Amino acid sequence: MTFSLVGMCRRTGMMGAAVTTSSMGVGSRCPYARAGVGAILTQNRTDPRLGPRGLDLLSQGYTASQVIDALVQDNATVGWRQLAVIGPRGDTAYYHGGHITSIHTAAQSDGVCAIGNILSSDTVPQAMVEAFDRQPGAHLAERLLEALEAGLAAGGELKQVKSAALLVVHEQDFPLVDLRIELDPQPLTALRFLWELYQPQAETYVQRAVDPDNVPPES
Repeated sequence: MTFSLVGMCRRTGMMGAAVTTSSMGVGSRCPYARAGVGAILTQNRTDPRLGPRGLDLLSQGYTASQVIDALVQDNATVGWRQLAVIGPRGDTAYYHGGHITSIHTAAQSDGVCAIGNILSSDTVPQAMVEAFDRQPGAHLAERLLEALEAGLAAGGELKQVKSAALLVVHEQDFPLVDLRIELDPQPLTALRFLWELYQPQAETYVQRAVDPDNVPPES
């Protein structure tokens, strides 16, 4: 009951993930990212332990495909999971558990992988990837959000989506963007509103953390 994607900006090295679903709390359970390392999605019947473990494996030099293999191996509950991984070089991989009986599929392109389950159509992930590829010079968060919007326009999931999240990491060990919407009848509209408010201030919030002495005074 979720559609999502992981992606990388080749120009800046930013990495991130975006997700929307008919459940609540998706931003705290599904997307994980670490600057210079990669991003991971865990969904369907989510196991939040898989995100941090996968990022640790990426940091040890595993490829995205090797991370998937490691997360799946000797995992008695993996049949309920749907996963996507992107590594620091932009390589991607995904996994669909055998217990997922709804429409579920994935699509990949350079530096992006989209996945979904309980979808209205198997064309949703491909529409997301095409939207992500459309503006390679745009901010990664914008590209991820446009991909979610394209997925919704292509039919999205069978139930009404209610929560959404947008996560981007760059040069610091904290997120550049971490925006979440809960229990909203139009979560992607609300997420876009938040992103457009936040975008002009994003770098200032980073400077407040790493170089507060030189932050210009607020007017």
